Amino acid sequence: MSNLHHSTIELKVALDENRVPEKLSWTAEDGGIQNEEAKAMLLSVWDSKNKESLKIDLWTKDMPVDEMKIFFHQTLMSLSETFYKATQDEKMTATMKDFCDYFAEKLELKK
Repeated sequence: MSNLHHSTIELKVALDENRVPEKLSWTAEDGGIQNEEAKAMLLSVWDSKNKESLKIDLWTKDMPVDEMKIFFHQTLMSLSETFYKATQDEKMTATMKDFCDYFAEKLELKK
């Protein structure tokens, strides 16, 4: 039996007195990331026992709304690519990308 390599990704959240995120940072030593600051994060994990996704969505008080819109657009685009890699479903991937284009157009993200 082979030895498994374990990799750790660490997330740190600094909260204000009302437990609202003020600072986010993350470390992924295998990826060369050490205590890197972030303004927002979306984390989803699959609970196969209960057949449901669990998520954590956090953003700092100073995350600008215009950057949040860009962040969501890029995340949706990335999810489209990940969906294709996981399923090879070209038709639904194209539909997802069409929605991403619509999303960007309605938010006036594309100049």
